[in-house]
Amino acid sequence: MDASALSNPRLQAMLEEEKRKAMANEIVAKLTDVCWDKCVTGSIGSSFSNSEASCLSNCAKRFLELKMLTMQRISSPR
Repeated sequence: MDASALSNPRLQAMLEEEKRKAMANEIVAKLTDVCWDKCVTGSIGSSFSNSEASCLSNCAKRFLELKMLTMQRISSPR
C-alpha cells in the first residue's frame, strides 16, 4: 500500500470502522470472560438460573459503564 492510498478519505473511514469493530469485539470478549467466571457457578444447562441471569446482567452493565467512563476520561482534555 503506497502513501497516497493512506490519504484516501474513503480508505481512512473504512480503517476507522474496522478499528471500531475490533474494539467492540475485544470488549465483548473481555466482558464475557469476566462476567462468565464471576456469575456462572453451576453446571451449564439449557438456561441460566435466576441468580446467574441477574449477576450476568449486572456485571455486563457495570463493565460497560466502567468502560464508557474510562474512555470519556481518556478522551477529555485535562
